[in-house]
Amino acid sequence: MELQKMNGHGREDGFDGLEAMAEHDEFLPHKPGVKKETHFTDFEGKTSFGMSVFNLSNAIMGSGILGLAFAMSNTGIILFLILLVFIAILSAYSIHLLLKSAGVVGIRAYEQLGNRAFGPPGKLLAGCIITVHNIGAMSSYLFIVKSELPLVIQAFLGRHENTGEWFLNGNFLIIIVSACVILPLALMKQLGYLGYTSGFSLSCMVFFLISVIYKKFNIECPLDSEHHNSTDISDHYITNATDDFCEAKLFTVNSQTAYTIPILAFAFVCHPEVLPIYTELRDATKKRMQTVANISIMAMFVMYLLTALFGYLTFYGAVESELLHTYSRVDPLDVLVLCVRLAVLVAVTLTVPVVLFPIRRALLQILFPEKPFHWARHFGIAFCLIFIVNLLVIFVPSIRDIFGIIGATSAPSLIFILPSIFYIRIVPEEQEPFRSRPKIQAACFAALGFIFMIMSMSFIVTDWVTGESRSGGGH
Repeated sequence: MELQKMNGHGREDGFDGLEAMAEHDEFLPHKPGVKKETHFTDFEGKTSFGMSVFNLSNAIMGSGILGLAFAMSNTGIILFLILLVFIAILSAYSIHLLLKSAGVVGIRAYEQLGNRAFGPPGKLLAGCIITVHNIGAMSSYLFIVKSELPLVIQAFLGRHENTGEWFLNGNFLIIIVSACVILPLALMKQLGYLGYTSGFSLSCMVFFLISVIYKKFNIECPLDSEHHNSTDISDHYITNATDDFCEAKLFTVNSQTAYTIPILAFAFVCHPEVLPIYTELRDATKKRMQTVANISIMAMFVMYLLTALFGYLTFYGAVESELLHTYSRVDPLDVLVLCVRLAVLVAVTLTVPVVLFPIRRALLQILFPEKPFHWARHFGIAFCLIFIVNLLVIFVPSIRDIFGIIGATSAPSLIFILPSIFYIRIVPEEQEPFRSRPKIQAACFAALGFIFMIMSMSFIVTDWVTGESRSGGGH
């Protein structure tokens, strides 16, 4: 999920003919005198093991990290830790299913696995789910711009409060940023140098984590009310301010707990990038790529846990659904927080066009599969996507809702459901019968995804309908 990096997406052309090739046992010794069969792993990957870990970590890392402290505040430390371990293990298992499926048929793209498993409808389904997820990711990035850019401008003007001018209105600012920065970059024919923003994005999040840990020891609880603006203090803060406000909860459940698993799922989605990274890995084998995935997930697990823990222990019940926005309550002119905001803003702004490219590619393949490149289509799709995302960000009241909806729909599809049903359909019966333990496990995994999706959406819709108090950045 994430500051998603589309490593390898632009290099799929020329490999479409490989989708019918089986990987077989590519790590077994080759028998002399027998002509070697071509496998998709015969594409000579040149990316080292360490760089592959870095690339997959970039694909996992995303804006979801900003919502984890809010999730912990609504579950308690122990329950959050249990859920985080649960989602991390399931993510690693789903990558195992993807790699096993890809190894059987020699395919390096998520959508093509869908095509192999269910034909054109499967390809369409996978493409649509990835598109929805990436639109959600773009929305979360622009929501950060809407929430944080006014605070940055306010800090440069030396103001402690938002005085209501148009240039301090987040809705106007995202339209300006979209028109002047994102749209021109999205109109480029190739991603080019934008691919390098992945490293910068990860560096920004490491800087963010260090700052969160440092600020834990510099902010006292309860927060100093002199910096509070009535529009900044959520009902959630007021409700909890007199109820053991500065005491860490080990286990708690409330109306906002329903958003926790979707936020965590959103934070671990990297599955569309797994196969391109696998193909580019030097000396690629399933075991080696699974190790890359396990190390990347473990690294992000540690980073997520530290961010959530120190963010929660700084603000407790006052933490907002976008953690960085919460620091404006303490001192809007804080230099360290201003630097973090600037770094995150630049990173997410440059990442939006990177995420837009694979959406446009998927739409072109679905709507205009045989058409050659045309600038009008190239521009039209980019403009429509950015327009839709701007509408979402303007009218959705909280980034929590974006994390919740995307985390409850496309995230479980990409993590639980699609890898499982692809595995069941693609791995041949003679290799693993339908009633074999691996396929029964995969079927249970898919069922778990459906249960998770239905329960999460039910709780979220119930929260909306009953009008529960809303806590979130972007007020």
